[in-house]
Amino acid sequence: MHDPMPQVDQVRVRMLPDGRMAREDAARYLGLKDKTLAMWSLAGRGPRSVKVGGRVFYFKDDLDAFIRGEAAA
Repeated sequence: MHDPMPQVDQVRVRMLPDGRMAREDAARYLGLKDKTLAMWSLAGRGPRSVKVGGRVFYFKDDLDAFIRGEAAA
């Protein structure tokens, strides 16, 4: 019998209280390599990121919008 709901693997990521994730965690959340997010950022693609103290962060809401196709790719 075919299972109508595909199984989704749970991924553990570290998220700050304001919803920010470091690039490594954001990449894991999206199922990508952190280098992919870095290259997309250099090319002006991918989900919106913010730089704080020299580190790059992604907000969960922006990552979810990107997954849904609501953010610029």
